[in-house]
Amino acid sequence: MTTNIDVLCVGHASYDLIFSVSRHPGADEKTVADDLLGCGGGPAANAAVCAARLGLTSAFASYLGRDLYGDKHLQELNDAGVNTELVVRGSSPTPLSTILVSPDGKRCLINYKGDTQALSADDAPDFTDVRAKVVLFDGHEPFISLALVEKARQANIPTVLDAGSVHEGTLALMDKVDYLVCSEKFANQYAGNEHKALSQLAELAPVVVVTLGERGLIWQRGNEQGAVPAYPVTAVDTTGAGDAFHGAFAAALALGMDWQSILRYASAAGTLCCMKMGARLGLPSREEHALLFNQGLY
Repeated sequence: MTTNIDVLCVGHASYDLIFSVSRHPGADEKTVADDLLGCGGGPAANAAVCAARLGLTSAFASYLGRDLYGDKHLQELNDAGVNTELVVRGSSPTPLSTILVSPDGKRCLINYKGDTQALSADDAPDFTDVRAKVVLFDGHEPFISLALVEKARQANIPTVLDAGSVHEGTLALMDKVDYLVCSEKFANQYAGNEHKALSQLAELAPVVVVTLGERGLIWQRGNEQGAVPAYPVTAVDTTGAGDAFHGAFAAALALGMDWQSILRYASAAGTLCCMKMGARLGLPSREEHALLFNQGLY
């Protein structure tokens, strides 16, 4: 039986422990956290939840360990309405992230994967009976993503790459997707600055977007270029803003929006994520998103 999905997200799943601190500690310095939150995380996992909260159907394909953090994350995904039939469980640990957030919303992160490796082609979930309108990758599951991006191309299904940083997976997929949506960090790592990166990346992908945080974004689509300012906001925690942007971007594609509306729709989701602690907890509901998106600030 075929399962029809608006947005299929493929990539990283972790569990996040988020500490609120007065400031980021220096070397050999101890500090006391003011608050602690625990929730599921990972770019593609958060994107899947974001799409579901915006009222679309979404599915997530990745790995979670058969451990406490894997159980908790899987339950969160199910509670959010994300289809988890493509999640692979195993004996290796669920990746864990510790995040320190200061009062200005800035963060520092520590990631732990242990011996957990990306799924091999032999371990890949069965995508045969899943039909998606849009497929989003974050590059952290490169072996299953490379085969799937080719299938999507053959079926004329739009593909999006969340390129958060330069690594093996993003480099392997960046010239194979329809929409290369990358962070300022990726742009600087790849080419030294965002404008140089935009020009170079546009030679590899039909559409390129570079998100710049509080400075908004720049984009190139064929020979067209443009910029979109950020919504004005006082950030509480910037963790997950990019994940929300990508999830909403894929959702807007699935909804068939025009180009400028896609960028505004995604920007609104990223903005709202900055207004709460924790990436997963900051992902906006459909109602919250509509209030900002419909203000017409552009």
